[in-house]
Parts: sequence; structure tokens; C-alpha cells
Amino acid sequence: MYSQFFKRFFDFIIAASALIAISFFLGFVALCIKLDSPGPVFFRQKRAGRNGKYFDIYKFRSMTVKAKTDGKDFEPGAASRITRIGKYLRKSKIDELPQLINVMTGEMSLVGPRPEVEQYIRLYQERWDRILGTSPGITDPASIKFRNEEELLAAAENPEDEYRRVILPRKLEIYEDYVKNISFVNDVKILVGTIFVVLKG
Repeated sequence: MYSQFFKRFFDFIIAASALIAISFFLGFVALCIKLDSPGPVFFRQKRAGRNGKYFDIYKFRSMTVKAKTDGKDFEPGAASRITRIGKYLRKSKIDELPQLINVMTGEMSLVGPRPEVEQYIRLYQERWDRILGTSPGITDPASIKFRNEEELLAAAENPEDEYRRVILPRKLEIYEDYVKNISFVNDVKILVGTIFVVLKG
């Protein structure tokens, strides 16, 4: 049986080991970000966690900092704001590595439905309530399937509408299937699949 305790134990051991192993690399990335553009090293945003509890997700900052003036946060690709180092961080998914901190604190898992912002949780609240019975993760089957999501959205006539009406419902189907069939073996397969996709580029 794949209990929450075992999943949490597995997550903690792997995340702690990874953070120790790549600590110098993470420091190097942080230095590159600071030298490349003004602003903080990390990007933080409220996302829905297990049982609907919101937390701050961490990513390496890959975009220039700007004041929020219109309340619109949906900027797929946002090529004009992506920094020089940010382009490589996003392409390689290195910008996601700080989420190992979220895994260490128990807010996230290595594998699980990707955490979403509140406005898109409210759109499909009942489905999210079922999905968020488990912890959100750094990767999941939807992350592999939609690995080129930014390109898809950037090519859409109305990116936000494309995400809300097309991509997000498909992701929810994948999340629901993951939760229904959650197992240690599946998690390992997803982790290996994610590493393969990232290395393949």
C-alpha cells in the first residue's frame, strides 16, 4: 500500500539528497540571475496545496520584475520579459528546482498534480477538491504531455482562453487519472520519464 507516510518519507529523502548534491549548482544559478537583471533570485506565487490550503511556490526568477498595474498575471511565454538567463532556465526546467524546498517543507511532493493559482481552481472547484486530496507535485504526467505548453499558448489567438477552455480541462483529466491510480511504481515511472524528457530537451 502506497501510504501518505511512505510517499512523504520518499519525497523528503530524495529532496534532501538532491538539494545537498546540487547546492553549489543552485548557488551558481542564483548568482547568474542576480548578475543578469535586477530583482530577487526567487519568484514566489500563491498556489493551492493539499486539501485546498494555499502556499508560496518557489521558482528561480526567469522574468524581469514589473509592477502589477492591470491585475493580469497570465502572460504565456511573455517573451519580452524573459531574461537572458531566464530563457535557459525555463527551457531546461532548472527554474523549477527551488520547489525541492516546497517538498522538504511538506507543501509539495516530487510527483503529483501541478499546483494551480486560485482563479483557475475556482473554475473547476469540485474537480480540484477531489484532486487536491493528495499533495501537488513538481512533475506529473500532464507536465510531460504539455512540456511545450508555453509554445502552444504563445501560438494561440487568445492564450488565456486556450488555457482555460482547452488545456486546463485536459490537465484535470490527467490529474484525476493520476489520483485514481496513484502508486509508488507510477511515481518512479513519472520521475524517470520527466528526467528523460528534460535531458532530451
